[in-house]
Amino acid sequence: MSEAAYNKGFPVSWEQMHRDARALAWRLLEKGPYKGIIAITRGGLVPAAIIARELDIRLIDTVCIRSYADKTRGDLEWLKGVEGDGTDMLIIDDLVDTGKTAKAVREKLPKAHFATVYAKPLGRDIVDSFITEVSQDTWIYFPWDMELSVNAPISERAR
Repeated sequence: MSEAAYNKGFPVSWEQMHRDARALAWRLLEKGPYKGIIAITRGGLVPAAIIARELDIRLIDTVCIRSYADKTRGDLEWLKGVEGDGTDMLIIDDLVDTGKTAKAVREKLPKAHFATVYAKPLGRDIVDSFITEVSQDTWIYFPWDMELSVNAPISERAR
């Protein structure tokens, strides 16, 4: 499904991402302790850094999976994995959408605690913890995918 197929947009600012990742850290604090974090690249890198700071976790690794190309979902391509079954580890991603990526990571790391900042209905049952649920037909615009631009006033756009 391409970005154009989504009916709604949900822009997330840097400040909101920080607040939501910290809220997730509060939730995870009572479920730990964890030996380390495994961030799912690329989207999980920013929330993983925030959560690592808040939970005082220094061991951070990544699993690298490509599932989108030019805003179009494609086949999963594993670029880098990690050793082990995930015991005492925390998997972090920005979003669980359809659950395709999450299922693949869960299969490789079944004993890890899987947490995302945002969750959509098709994927939310795959993760153990999340902060905000958004509808399946919503495209989330993350701050690292946006840039500031000048917008014309509404009166000029209505002409």
